Amino acid sequence: MSVPADGPCHCGRNDARGRPLSLARCCGRFLSELEATPAPDAGSLMRSRYCAFVLEDAGYLLATWHPSTRPPEIGFEPGLKWLGLEVRDERQLDSSHAEVEFIARSRLGGRGQRLHERSRFVCEDGRWYYVDGDMR
Repeated sequence: MSVPADGPCHCGRNDARGRPLSLARCCGRFLSELEATPAPDAGSLMRSRYCAFVLEDAGYLLATWHPSTRPPEIGFEPGLKWLGLEVRDERQLDSSHAEVEFIARSRLGGRGQRLHERSRFVCEDGRWYYVDGDMR
């Protein structure tokens, strides 16, 4: 996938001075270099997966979804516009398990929506994978 060099990252992460990180410096490197640059932790994987939803990158979403719960394909809702991500909590449970609570806002047909989930992640062979989540 080709990632634009400029423009703020869709995940909303800021640098130390509070300025938005560019997509290329933030989640874009994970999206464009999946094999060479895996997300280093569950929180980064969560953020990069949000970006993949915004960019409709089904390949990245499937590759970062644990095989035990991965669907055969990913579909995207026509007309859905992602508006922002708020990461509420990140918990490292042990060396290979973590949880991330987030709220993702979107709009479909002029109507606002919120997806509030606590997601579970597992690390295998140095790579983090999304397993599943509980809606709040």
